[in-house]
Amino acid sequence: MPHAYIGFGSNVGDRLSYIRQALDCLSGDGCTSVVQVSSIYETEPLGNEEQNWFLNGVAKVETDVLPPKLLAILQEIERKLGRQQSEHWGPREIDLDILLYDRFCVSSPRLTIPHTEMHQRRFVLEPFAEIAPDVVHPIFQERVDALLRRATDWAIVRVFSPPPTIGTEC
Repeated sequence: MPHAYIGFGSNVGDRLSYIRQALDCLSGDGCTSVVQVSSIYETEPLGNEEQNWFLNGVAKVETDVLPPKLLAILQEIERKLGRQQSEHWGPREIDLDILLYDRFCVSSPRLTIPHTEMHQRRFVLEPFAEIAPDVVHPIFQERVDALLRRATDWAIVRVFSPPPTIGTEC
């Protein structure tokens, strides 16, 4: 079964609750199974710095759906949890992004895999390297831990809590 890595984040309301609910939904949708979750990291916002700090992490999932369907599942979870359309890099209840999907590369108006900015973002690379340091970026042909060492983003990223326990209630 293919593996995907999903980046998640929240900086509105009960951030940890939104993350737990999103991971529960992802585990209970019948198409995906969360097999590993990073610690939760508290991260300084990029772009619009006049907002709350984020909680971020990365989950490894097994899935039997192709990337466009996985994107639709993630967007439905965001909608179900009350995500409001907002400005780019703005506040959000929950954000779910496909970072990698096995070694596939996808480029379409709606979806780009690997995620276009993951190799530059410590808030993605720190949790990713925690759970899968040896995964190779399919375009740069570098391991995640090597990308982290070369990241140019110096925003603060610090461990907030251990990985959340995942249930199947959504």
